[in-house]
Amino acid sequence: MDRPRTRPKPPRRGSARPPVRLRRLPHDRRIVVLALATGLPAVVLALALLWFGDVSLGVRWAATVVVVILWLMSSLALRDRVVRPLQTLANMLAALREGDFSIRARLPEEGMDDALSLAYREVNALEAILREQRLGAVEATEFLRKVLESVDVALFAFDEDEVLALVNRAGERLLGQPSDRLLGRTAAELRLDDGLRGVAPRTLELSYPGGQGRWELRRSVIRQEGMPLRLLVLSDLSRALREEERQAWKRIIRVLSHEINNSLAPIKSISASLQDLMSREPPPEDLEEDVGRGLEVIQGRAEALGRFMGAYARLARLPEPERSPVRVGELARRVASLEVRLPVEICPGPRLEVQADPDQLEQLLINLIRNAVDATLEAEAREATVEVAWESDPPVWRLRVRDRGGGIPETGNLFVPFYTTKPGGSGIGLALSRQIAESHGGNLMLRNREDGPGAEAVLELPLE
Repeated sequence: MDRPRTRPKPPRRGSARPPVRLRRLPHDRRIVVLALATGLPAVVLALALLWFGDVSLGVRWAATVVVVILWLMSSLALRDRVVRPLQTLANMLAALREGDFSIRARLPEEGMDDALSLAYREVNALEAILREQRLGAVEATEFLRKVLESVDVALFAFDEDEVLALVNRAGERLLGQPSDRLLGRTAAELRLDDGLRGVAPRTLELSYPGGQGRWELRRSVIRQEGMPLRLLVLSDLSRALREEERQAWKRIIRVLSHEINNSLAPIKSISASLQDLMSREPPPEDLEEDVGRGLEVIQGRAEALGRFMGAYARLARLPEPERSPVRVGELARRVASLEVRLPVEICPGPRLEVQADPDQLEQLLINLIRNAVDATLEAEAREATVEVAWESDPPVWRLRVRDRGGGIPETGNLFVPFYTTKPGGSGIGLALSRQIAESHGGNLMLRNREDGPGAEAVLELPLE
């Protein structure tokens, strides 16, 4: 079967290319060939006039040699003028690629704006920019290295194969080995593979040669030379937790000592007085009356101490919330109806149904409304009103309880357990309310109102 014949395409105008054999030559030889081809017509014409003219044979040969030598030397000179600048540019680019920024091209005289001068200037400008960027990168790397070495947090970076690629000094102390023995080992060998999986951040119980106790685990992804690395951050919580525990114990002991001493001091005094009365001979006539009053005081103080310890146990043993659907509007109206000392105004809000523990949320709202009514009655304000309002602001919802009392003079001790400014207060209402809010993943704030006298309690809980 004959193959179909195809006509060769004519070459485009203005895109003449040298022959294939010429294109295969190196660039410098191609320049020589083109220079020789350019001077060839002139040399041929000169030699033709020389050899066919009325000139002696010796002159002919001497002139021929001179013309040919000048032709070859001119071609080689042209080659050098073209190739050497290219070699200079190639050497500079190679130096830049290797990170050597000490080589600069020597610029021609001022005022020379030819193509070669422009190329030299651009390469020198590129070298200056790369040198500044390299210096900045080196300084940033050194700064980062100093920061990583100085922080008291263990840092580990693992590649895609879970092989350790980076560790700081705190990580070396934690594992009890230098970096040269740690780098290149897998997370499983270092017993850190659990940290690369699961939820983060979270708290772990770890035991290593350099430390043991509770550690906070955080993860992130960084890139080094274009390769992703999983960064593992371990923060020692033991010291902070021990300090917080110590401070908590101090506060607990101080509160318990204060309340127990307040109850034991009168009990001790009255007991000593009763013992003195019982030892008198003859006994006083009003002995039974005095003994009765003393025992009543002792009984009252014992009951007060029992109530205090019960309130403390109640605060310490708050159960986990059992969530179920709760309609905020119905809950607010029901709790407001329990307050009989002062009308509570319900400001209409959106229809909200949230997931929460209805009993705990009701107790929280009872505490807030009771405190607002107490503050309003104590201040004897003209506008003796308490307002309850709520709003939806995804991803949270807020409930506000506003009063017209005297405001909050001191906010530092509001949520301190057993701290109260009311004569018959227990000091656990606000502390218990905040604990309920935080157990639901929210927060409770108290602040003075901006639109007038009084205070505002803001309960903020997540919608989901």
